[in-house]
Amino acid sequence: MAHTNPGERLRRAMDRECIALPGAFNALCGRAIARAGFEGCYVSGAATSVSAGVPDVGLLTLDHFCRVIREIADSSGLPLIADADTGFGEAEMVRRTVIEYARAGAAGLHLEDQKFPKRCGHLDGKDLVPTDHMIEKVQWAAKAAADADGGRFIICARTDARGVDGFDAAVDRASAYVIAGADMIFPEGLTSEDEFARFAKAMANVRRSTMQRGPYLLANMTEFGKTPIIPVSRFAEMGYSCVIFPVSLLRVAMGAVSKALAQLRRDGSVSGFIDTMQTRKELYDLIDYTPGKPWEIPG
Repeated sequence: MAHTNPGERLRRAMDRECIALPGAFNALCGRAIARAGFEGCYVSGAATSVSAGVPDVGLLTLDHFCRVIREIADSSGLPLIADADTGFGEAEMVRRTVIEYARAGAAGLHLEDQKFPKRCGHLDGKDLVPTDHMIEKVQWAAKAAADADGGRFIICARTDARGVDGFDAAVDRASAYVIAGADMIFPEGLTSEDEFARFAKAMANVRRSTMQRGPYLLANMTEFGKTPIIPVSRFAEMGYSCVIFPVSLLRVAMGAVSKALAQLRRDGSVSGFIDTMQTRKELYDLIDYTPGKPWEIPG
């Protein structure tokens, strides 16, 4: 199954049910997500950026993102959706991004309609590119996906219009992006369960001639933002295809790191938190390593 096209795998999974895609901030985290039984994962631009010590404003290169994607895809064996921010440039770079992400092992990517430098979707003060500008990027991305792997690679269009021009503008932009070639829509910054339900209803009948149904829908379940905590089961009832948890695991990990460092600084010993650690045996088990035996790269 691991050798099946990742875009096809993810489409099949979403056709069955709404799936959770936890955010993997490195390869080991991706492997843990797979071991926990999830059917896919997500590579967040925010998590990738802060892991490199920089803010989520589009500072990292395409090559940096592709390296992270390749490591997570190889280690986890899971199909993943990866954040591509604004596409690393204009139309030609959007095409290159799609092809490079597909080569790195991603199942799909999402592009957003913000101006560069972009902001986190749950911050105020965002600016949008004109709709026709984003339409051009989606068209180039869709053509690149068709050329790269026959169109199985998923092109997701994210709109940040809800926080800039309002809910109706987000629906209008998303509809235009579907017609332009987007397979999936990501409405960022919705503020209530009612808005998610209304958005899904509006998208249900939006399609282009080659689509049998409305677009796949992605919901962003990030913490400490504009969206309330909503369970995957409820998103499923509203018609969403997948729910990303972009920075959840990084926040858990770094919360634990910060507490451990404070305790180590205070006590000069790890004795007070050693029981919270992953043991050496558990770590080796996660990466399928037995000391003294040759380790094989996952196929």
